[in-house]
Amino acid sequence: MKITSSAFGHDQKIPGKYTCDGDNVNPPLQFSDVPPDSKSLVLIVDDPDAPSKTWVHWVVYNIDSDTSEVEEDTIPSGGLEATTDFGRPGYGGNCPPSGTHRYFFRLYALDCALELPKNATKEMVEKKMQHHTLDKAELIGLYSGV
Repeated sequence: MKITSSAFGHDQKIPGKYTCDGDNVNPPLQFSDVPPDSKSLVLIVDDPDAPSKTWVHWVVYNIDSDTSEVEEDTIPSGGLEATTDFGRPGYGGNCPPSGTHRYFFRLYALDCALELPKNATKEMVEKKMQHHTLDKAELIGLYSGV
């Protein structure tokens, strides 16, 4: 399984448009080689280089398993957004206080859909995913604050 973006390559700089210094919208993403027996996909975007903890920028679960593309500034097809560390659901762009940070875009193929409350968090999604992950893929983008 693969996750890529037409906006940046693996271990390459994320354009400012997709950050708090720009339009603060999600970048376009492409998914390929998803296992055919997948029932849903999960997308988690976080920053392990944040000063106090791994900062959660976006969590989308129950994405349709046949989704191959997420357009810029959209929610993946069928997806439900969990609450991020910005205190609300939805994409929160990169906004590092200093230095270059790594932003992990992780895609998981699951053998089921997840039943979660409306105020679900990354931790709740990850707990429900246990023992249901068929495959995973990762794309890392880099960004330094302006």
